[in-house]
Amino acid sequence: MSDSHQITSIAQLEALYGHAAGAAVVKEIDHISAEYRAFIEASPFFVLASNGPEGVDASPRGDEPGFVRVADEKTLLIPDRRGNNRVDSLRNIVRDPRVSLLFLVPGVGETFRIIGRAVISTDPALAETFVFAGKTPRAVIVVTVESVYFQCSKAIVRSKLWDPSRHVERRSLPSNGTILAAITKGAVGGEQYDREYPERLKATIY
Repeated sequence: MSDSHQITSIAQLEALYGHAAGAAVVKEIDHISAEYRAFIEASPFFVLASNGPEGVDASPRGDEPGFVRVADEKTLLIPDRRGNNRVDSLRNIVRDPRVSLLFLVPGVGETFRIIGRAVISTDPALAETFVFAGKTPRAVIVVTVESVYFQCSKAIVRSKLWDPSRHVERRSLPSNGTILAAITKGAVGGEQYDREYPERLKATIY
């Protein structure tokens, strides 16, 4: 790729793409309206983007629809369910509160985006309101909303994400154990990892 073809300024970018107008602009508001709230409460999955000194991170978050709670039109509450304990997102939030959330609703073409600032709360009374399957989250992410808008369905339509005929058989791709065994040159037993994973998932999902 020739450097002469790289976009290096906003002026070049706008010359190529122009400016957003119409619905692309007016759909963005600074609070959670009743209509946008419906998307959040129907979503069982979102991606949390954050930024820190080591770089950016995008973390998948999922649970029963409504697990992201709308406290009011400017505030979201998110239980930090059990994960791999890397806490990459939380490390970033502690040092840089800026976050972006991308929500998906199964079968729906539009995605839904929120930009804001987050803090991590360990308030026991708040955490207790998110008990599920007998487990209390260790922390709750509190997001102060700054920008809210929907993304049109083009990406979902092009990808055919919700088309069952396009679903990929998991067995057609390398297993997690295979990946770990290759990375560690056999120090991690891939077959054993894969064999034990279903029970480990059940035991640690909450």
